Amino acid sequence: MSKEYETVIGLEVHVELATKTKIFCACSTAFGSAPNTHTCPVCTGMPGSLPVLNKKVVEYAMAVGLATNCQINQYSKFDRKNYFYPDNPQNYQISQLYLPICHDGGVEIETESGGKKTIGIHEIHMEEDAGKLVHDDWEGVSLVDYNRSGVPLIEIVSEPDMRSAEEVIAYLEKLRMMIQYLGASDCKMQEGSLRADINLSVRPAGSQELGVRTEMKNMNSFRAIARAIESESQRQIDLLESGERVIQQTRRWDDSKGESTAMRSKEDAQDYKYFPEPDLPPISISDEEVERVRASLPELPEQKKKRYMEELGLSAYDTDMITGSVYFVRLFERTAEVCGSPKEAANWIMGDLMKLLNDTGTLPENMAFQPDSLGKIILMLAQNKISRQSAKKVFEQVFKLDVDPEQYVKENNLGVLN
Repeated sequence: MSKEYETVIGLEVHVELATKTKIFCACSTAFGSAPNTHTCPVCTGMPGSLPVLNKKVVEYAMAVGLATNCQINQYSKFDRKNYFYPDNPQNYQISQLYLPICHDGGVEIETESGGKKTIGIHEIHMEEDAGKLVHDDWEGVSLVDYNRSGVPLIEIVSEPDMRSAEEVIAYLEKLRMMIQYLGASDCKMQEGSLRADINLSVRPAGSQELGVRTEMKNMNSFRAIARAIESESQRQIDLLESGERVIQQTRRWDDSKGESTAMRSKEDAQDYKYFPEPDLPPISISDEEVERVRASLPELPEQKKKRYMEELGLSAYDTDMITGSVYFVRLFERTAEVCGSPKEAANWIMGDLMKLLNDTGTLPENMAFQPDSLGKIILMLAQNKISRQSAKKVFEQVFKLDVDPEQYVKENNLGVLN
């Protein structure tokens, strides 16, 4: 990229919350069910149906807001965002524009140079998800699945504080990790639980005036996000250097082709004709409720890192790796509790577990063995009931087949003869 230009990036991150039911009705939010089986008159927009707010959505939104250093709006309300699209059954979306639940926060990231930088959060608001269009190219038709319609979302709107793809990925990784620690969402990008809209413009280096921005919507992989940022930055620079102007528009990123195409002109708030949602009362949150949610926040990554090194004696590298995934954290803490040795628990996770994950192409969230199993193996090894070679063999079977380690040792005569 030309040294004469600076890229300015802001993100709108949509996070599907981990509630069992939808935001305004009692339909299930379970992923992967047959199309249109988790629907009712409310989430399919039938006339005369009335929404009822799911309290857990408010609690999760507050928890994410507090964890990201936001102010909580103790008086907030919903608005109707009007637009017409086949996957939007009511022809409007219930969202928050004028009084969102959280505002003015920020998260700290590490920059490429190793320094620290705070990415501002303009607001966090609650809203309902739309359905999903399924395009059947063979039949030449598009079908609509409304299972996702009404699934609760929070939208985290950043300030335009990021200047590179690296900063964007660092910010997204930090957000994803914090939200997973809170239990507010699984943040599985492959299932659409975390999606990002990229607002991007370029400007001459040193200029304080923002350029004309474009938006790329519903990005759901870090690799695609990084490629899209590099491509769109260069596209805008090429336009400016050839004397043309950048048009404010929404673009679709095609990762297989490595290019974006224009979808439509970029909408502003007035295009959606927002007005207060008449079917939902305002939300009033007491001081006591805010403090209750604050007190319920778990130990977050930075606090955990400090404790692991200072109290448990783990190395900085091991600590970074383990705290980088809530799934490693859960396994590590339960293993250490069962075997009584945090350092041994860390060694097994950093060694044998990482190797098995790499060899089998398994993601940490897809580990399927019982949480006590690794601790039991380490305990048997410490008590000289099995050899280290046998321990490794048993753990491989635990990892692949979720066997009971003690039962497996007994059935396969792997115990040490005294």
